[in-house]
Amino acid sequence: MEGEPTLRLRIFDLNCWAIRYLSKRRQERVRLIGDTLRREGFDLVLLQEVWSEQDYSDLRVKLAGCYPFSHYFRSGVIGSGLCVFSRFPILDTLLYQYSLNGYPYMLQHGDWFCGKSVGLVLAWESQPLCFLSLSLQLHAEYCREKDAYLPHRLVQAWELAQFIRHTSKAADVVLLGGDLNMHPEDVGIRLLRGWTGLRDAFAEAMRFEVSWGAEQGPRALQEPPHSPRLLSQGCKNGCTLVPDNCFIDKSELLPFPLGIRIDYILYKAISSFTVKCEELKTTTGPALGTDIPFSDHEAVMATLHIQRRGQPVGAALGAADLALADVVTEARTEVGVGLQAAQRQRYSSGRMAVLALLLLLLQAAAALGILAGLGTEQPFPKLSFCLLAFLALGVLVLATGLHLFHTMEVKMLHGTKDQMGMALRALQERP
Repeated sequence: MEGEPTLRLRIFDLNCWAIRYLSKRRQERVRLIGDTLRREGFDLVLLQEVWSEQDYSDLRVKLAGCYPFSHYFRSGVIGSGLCVFSRFPILDTLLYQYSLNGYPYMLQHGDWFCGKSVGLVLAWESQPLCFLSLSLQLHAEYCREKDAYLPHRLVQAWELAQFIRHTSKAADVVLLGGDLNMHPEDVGIRLLRGWTGLRDAFAEAMRFEVSWGAEQGPRALQEPPHSPRLLSQGCKNGCTLVPDNCFIDKSELLPFPLGIRIDYILYKAISSFTVKCEELKTTTGPALGTDIPFSDHEAVMATLHIQRRGQPVGAALGAADLALADVVTEARTEVGVGLQAAQRQRYSSGRMAVLALLLLLLQAAAALGILAGLGTEQPFPKLSFCLLAFLALGVLVLATGLHLFHTMEVKMLHGTKDQMGMALRALQERP
């Protein structure tokens, strides 16, 4: 009831950038993250890009005393990189891998090999409070001006929203933390929040004060007097990728001198509970007592207050339906653009496969003619003939693989567009 005590829940979220052999000072930073988490004593820790299972094992051993429950999500070729540490018992886990996740031939990006996913953890604090916690990462944005991965990221955002809608019924509170690789105003974020009803801890935090003056900037972080030294200062506007970070390529942030915010903590209450964000903080600069930050991303920390209320309140979109319909329409349009591009790529790869097959058939016919004695001599040198055959065979195999991949991509994009169209009709027909 309203008079029941309030649960104070502290959440820590960080993209650790712990890629074995590639990330700078990885082992040192993982040890630093573990020491900090053990000292600070959060209730729930959501980590991304912990690609090495050995790093996870080291963290689990170090944090066993204060976080007795943990889980590592395995996915893709090199792993999802997602792991969760909890002070509360973990009842169940589930991993969902997105149907689209970049292109396998884009080796320099590597998202396809990671198997980007959302990891679900069902945790039990006490009777009758049950948390649904999600740690996730969406496809990276490598070029904002020409974002070839936008349709894939929108498909991921839609699948994530649907995943939350259909798995959150058993929980009282939904908590989502991760690197969404989208700016707050991007259509993917608006789609995810609008379709699920999730609230942004940065926008809802009571410890933030809005500065309306044009000369002062949109937001300023007001730190409470009892803040730990680790959290003594936050990044402007809640940014989690900032130019001052020594691991950041500053040229990538030239259009954003203050940085960008792509790491989030989102939440909502499902049943007869209310959730309020008391404060939200970000790290900035080197960690306490060191010369390096935790990662190329800044950590996000939220303190939530959860209290039981008298009657369950149903989730109704109401007046937000019209705005949500506009967001779904915008997302569906972008998915349609991606669908057309995928269809063109499928056609190009299919045509290449057919041409390679025709070349192989011509070579086979010429070889059979020589064997049958129809030709007096071979028209090409044997070495060139064999090399051309192997080249045609390689092109055939590669083009066929690409054609199959883009066929699956077309089906996934078409399916998502149909789902969005169905949701759009439901929103428009609702009285």
